[in-house]
Amino acid sequence: MSEETYIQGLIAERIGGKMFGKDTKIYKFEKIKRAKASAKAAHPGVELIDMGVGEPDEMAFPGVVKVLQAEAGKPENRGYADNGIEDLKETAVKYMDRVFDVKGLDPKTEVVHSIGSKPALAMMASCFINPGDVMLMTVPGYPVTATHTAWYDGDVHPLPLLQENGFLPDLKGIPAEIAKKAKLLYLNYPNNPTGAQATMEFYEEAIDWARENEVVIIQDAAYGALVYEGRKPLSILSVAGAKDVAVEIHSFSKAFNMTGWRLAFVCGNPLVVSAFANVKDNYDSGQFIPIQKAGIYCLENPEITEVIAGKYERRLKMLVDALNSMGFKASMPGGTFYLYVRAPRGVKGGPSFQSGEDFSQFLIKEKLISTVPWDDAGAYVRFAACFIAPTLDEENRVIEEIKVRLSDIPFEF
Repeated sequence: MSEETYIQGLIAERIGGKMFGKDTKIYKFEKIKRAKASAKAAHPGVELIDMGVGEPDEMAFPGVVKVLQAEAGKPENRGYADNGIEDLKETAVKYMDRVFDVKGLDPKTEVVHSIGSKPALAMMASCFINPGDVMLMTVPGYPVTATHTAWYDGDVHPLPLLQENGFLPDLKGIPAEIAKKAKLLYLNYPNNPTGAQATMEFYEEAIDWARENEVVIIQDAAYGALVYEGRKPLSILSVAGAKDVAVEIHSFSKAFNMTGWRLAFVCGNPLVVSAFANVKDNYDSGQFIPIQKAGIYCLENPEITEVIAGKYERRLKMLVDALNSMGFKASMPGGTFYLYVRAPRGVKGGPSFQSGEDFSQFLIKEKLISTVPWDDAGAYVRFAACFIAPTLDEENRVIEEIKVRLSDIPFEF
């Protein structure tokens, strides 16, 4: 439809209003998409190594699929689930105890399911944000709660994640006038994209700060159980007093290869859980019960995550060694399947890189290696270890191919 209609003037200002659909700005992931298409067209027959995609490279385990198949054939599972089946809540409580040492969650009042963690993060703003309220957002990070805060005329205050601070936010540095208006503090550990894992000491500090400033902590634990080098998965809810101020959101996508199945659960402070459940009840009618039943199977078999984490740890170690052999200063992340690396300043006798995006575009266009740039708190790129490689030999081949493509470039750091 070429002519503008009255509908253009009816679109909400929060998503652009009269300018909706007319923004000519090209966003990061669209730039990556275009650069990949251009590189493949310019180099037909050359493999594009995609380390930008942030989702598991394999299907859910066969046992999970079998549960879905069996439960989908049962008439009693055909109806609406509303705010979730009791079995899932009860199993989530046992899972949090077994894997994260979180004691005493009440399945009736302190756990509720969600159709994925993204909607849960989105709806939290609906529960708390009025015009002028502040949401504290760690950057770089996953912006869904911040986006919805802005849609409700709230303000978003960024908290930079810096390497010198272990990629943890500086809570002491939050101005008093910002803290006074703040309602939500968004955390995400293990962290996307930095791979940092929170410490018990940081969680204790965050809980004390939230209580003192009357703020709710939303801890996004999408990568909660994907930790490495002998670390134990850590939940903020395992810290004394956490339920007074915090909820945690657990996703099935990363830990159990259930990408696209859309299942998560929110647990912690009962009033926050209740507020979320109330908002959710006005958005959806619950996830398909057989998917919840498959989720129960996963929670009862956390060794699935251990197998998945073993694969990513192996790949990340190989990638760290490969990049460091070329002058980078990469180190193993505490968790997630991401490697967050500072971008070089440029190439000796060649182009300079003013940002992570410059370097990422160079890798795609010149070497057909796709990464994701992050420039919110320094010039970095994110390599994802969930590239397609169904065998160990194929994993080794992909890493060796990266070394071959980059080994002749005299990077300047």
